[in-house]
Amino acid sequence: MIIKLENIHASYGKKEILKGVDLQVNEHEIVSIIGPNGAGKSTLLKTIIGFLIPNEGKIIYKKKDITKLPTYKRSQLGIGYLFQGGSIFTNLTVIDNLLLALEQNNSKDLTNLENLLILFPELNQHIKTRAGLLSGGLKQMLSLAMQLAKNPELLLLDEPSAGLAPSVVKRLINTIKQINQINKTTILLVEQNIRQALQISDRVYLMKNGKVILEEKDPLKLLSEESFEKIFFEK
Repeated sequence: MIIKLENIHASYGKKEILKGVDLQVNEHEIVSIIGPNGAGKSTLLKTIIGFLIPNEGKIIYKKKDITKLPTYKRSQLGIGYLFQGGSIFTNLTVIDNLLLALEQNNSKDLTNLENLLILFPELNQHIKTRAGLLSGGLKQMLSLAMQLAKNPELLLLDEPSAGLAPSVVKRLINTIKQINQINKTTILLVEQNIRQALQISDRVYLMKNGKVILEEKDPLKLLSEESFEKIFFEK
């Protein structure tokens, strides 16, 4: 086990969003969190990375209680976070964005840069392009590459394919699987393209109304139309 959440309650002001969430992620897994809009999925990731401090409960990362730790310390411990829309320096070139991310990780080994460009060959083709001029898909690839430059052991991905074309979504999902297999990075994924996410996941949690209501160890079982109707329409 790399991370465990115990009875997590979290709120925005007086509005409680997470209502006693329990889940855990084991090393080298891809675990997806699915559910309808407003279920609390993105809020859960923000709580794990430290943008939101729980009102109640514990977050245990590698046997260490990180419930009250600030975000930067969680990052130093090996937790990466890609939020919706990604985060890049639009006025810098692709190569400068990657070098800056590597520098933040105190890495000057160009082998790490080469490995990133092997994993993201599309970026290599635009290496000297200003990041702000990239397509939406390439911007998201660059954001993901910058997170990987920090060598996270646990990577939180919040809707990485939001707003992207179907062909780009497929490429991005395949890249996430490669990151897991090649880098042995543990991934906790919130993804709107549920069918594709389930196909690469080892386990899945279903959330509704701020609670986990189902853990499925065989995600492919949820791919049927009947299962989708239950997930999104049954109360």
